[in-house]
Amino acid sequence: MQKIQTDCGLCINCCGIDCYVEDGKLVKVEGTPGHWLNKGQICSKAKFLVEGTYSDNRLQYPMKKVGGRLEKGKFVRISWEQAYKEIGDKLLELREKYGAHTLATWTGSVGVEHFEMAAFNQRFAKAFGSPNFFNPEGICFRTRILARQITFGRYPVEQPREADLIILWGHNPEASYFPIGLDIREKLAAGEQELVVIDVRKIPLASEGLYLQPRPGTDCAIALAMMHTIIYEDLYDHEFVEKWCNGFDKLVEHVKDKTPEWAAKISGVAASDISKVARMYAKTKKAAILEGVGHLNQYQNGLQTERAFNILVAITGKVDRLGGWVTCPQIRLADLRVPVTEKSLGHDEYPIFHQFNKRTPPYGSASMMTEAIITEKPYPIKAFISSGSNPVLAFPDTGRFLDAMRNTELFISIDPYMTETCQLADYVLPACTFIEETGVGGFPYGISHCVPWIMLRKKVIEPLYESKPIWSIWSELGHQIGLGEYFPWKTDEEVAAHLFSTSGVTYEQLVENPEGMMFGEVEYEVFEKIGFATDSKKVELYSAQMEALGAPGLPDHMEPEQSYVANPELAAEYPETLLTGARRQEYIGAQMHEVPGLRAIANEPFALVHPVTAKKYDIMDGELMGIETPRGMIKMKAHVTEDIRPGAIDVPHGWAGANVNVLLDAMVRDKVSSYITMRGNACRLVKLDPVRGLESTTIYKPVIR
Repeated sequence: MQKIQTDCGLCINCCGIDCYVEDGKLVKVEGTPGHWLNKGQICSKAKFLVEGTYSDNRLQYPMKKVGGRLEKGKFVRISWEQAYKEIGDKLLELREKYGAHTLATWTGSVGVEHFEMAAFNQRFAKAFGSPNFFNPEGICFRTRILARQITFGRYPVEQPREADLIILWGHNPEASYFPIGLDIREKLAAGEQELVVIDVRKIPLASEGLYLQPRPGTDCAIALAMMHTIIYEDLYDHEFVEKWCNGFDKLVEHVKDKTPEWAAKISGVAASDISKVARMYAKTKKAAILEGVGHLNQYQNGLQTERAFNILVAITGKVDRLGGWVTCPQIRLADLRVPVTEKSLGHDEYPIFHQFNKRTPPYGSASMMTEAIITEKPYPIKAFISSGSNPVLAFPDTGRFLDAMRNTELFISIDPYMTETCQLADYVLPACTFIEETGVGGFPYGISHCVPWIMLRKKVIEPLYESKPIWSIWSELGHQIGLGEYFPWKTDEEVAAHLFSTSGVTYEQLVENPEGMMFGEVEYEVFEKIGFATDSKKVELYSAQMEALGAPGLPDHMEPEQSYVANPELAAEYPETLLTGARRQEYIGAQMHEVPGLRAIANEPFALVHPVTAKKYDIMDGELMGIETPRGMIKMKAHVTEDIRPGAIDVPHGWAGANVNVLLDAMVRDKVSSYITMRGNACRLVKLDPVRGLESTTIYKPVIR
């Protein structure tokens, strides 16, 4: 039996795993003992990696739909040669008819961590001539990066292992970042760390510290009130603010009336608790705010809420200092993007997201994607290629996404598994999984725990069936349509060597160090040497550039447009508040739901409902109920618990039979970032007939324009 140490590509954590292979087959997976991140532990997903790899749901060969499109046709097996020829011919035909921008490509969330998949997707789209590359950072994580770049000029990250105080703000690491959850539990048990949890849900860790339970969408108000307490009780870092912060005078005036009592009326959190957390944070030298993966980004005021957290970090002097937010070294992999002069969707409509400080993201505003395909404005988008993703299930506002796909002429899905997206595609191309190829591992941006660690994600077994690495599929399709000059690489190893060629770390070094290696050291108080990477070289508490681009230069509380405060008429019909995106450790979004071992642990979804809310609708614990918004209705069992705020309905995502994305509206967006609002939407519960309620699990409502 051969043991191969590699990097787990199931999620952003990139834990170290030991894979055992016998006769060319993966037979066992364990955590790498002594690995700096996961310390030999693995999550539930990794424990069933063998089952997932050999799932009956694996795609085995290319397929083409005949006899109709979307749900009307059926699949037949074809060769790779036929697939490339027919897809290539159609792409060239559509480009000739509509222009290169007629192609839109989408890469999934693991495409963000799976560097080769995202890089080659971008390279293909841009070499084709289209600006329309989209990925989940356009609806998930990017606003956090952008807010920190606006404020600090760079992207400092949390350093939880060094912190004496952790504020988990809308974050349940034991479900999504399990190594951080392990660390926090260990430090709490040893009395080495204090904990504050601010969350609509009472997560398990909330019992270990001070817990604040806000009304959904009011986190910015709490942050502003904390600023008020810190400033007006003279708890801020005078030296840092005076020397390194720009706009403090404006901030002082801005938060003058943002008292804890003001925030308490908005958020429902006691003013005394807001003041207490503010004092704890200001007085603890090594303290870090840790946010959920996409949680707070996906409220309607997401970008400005992120800015508020940045300002809290700055005025307490916790940037680039041990245990706070630290500028971590980043490895510079080779850039495979090809310049395209045409602007991405959203460039003019959302200038802060696309134009701020010339940091143009490589992807368009995902919130505009489906509407552009449906309306054919600003131009017809007739080809859509999804790689390593399941947008039919995972993209917010399922009804609009389906309408968009009906208005395409070519719909392709590249994936290891037969997903809901694959089922509706014109062509399905089988990709291999991360353990069947060699590539970049260790999440090379150093953002996990702020440890600059890189490793090679090594091939464990050969690709199963006729599957291929996704980079190879993009490359071969590129050769088919005359773009071969952009895709000279023939093997995984050649691709990896090229990507590392600009990094200062070589492919050969990583082969020699199978557990990975440090590629730099964390430096503290870098600003003392070079300042901050803003125009003023200081922290921009107030952003004149944001104001010039049409948004307030200082963050403020903004009601979600579907809240009972902002829209009492809608609330009269839909009085509850929908929260989506809750994770379980067993799954990552829509992925791995077909694995029997994981389904044995969690075989169906439950929506969290407070007893007061459940009583209002006569809903019992475990009862199948309807959850409805103006966009549609799904059916899901209730878990009646006091671990959720009254009036809030917390619904997990990724379940095909109860797809929460049906309930979302892609037209309800953050006015600054363009992010689709996925939390804080108006909803109601529906008492179902005990017999007829089982007839259907998902109801789509047509788009009404």
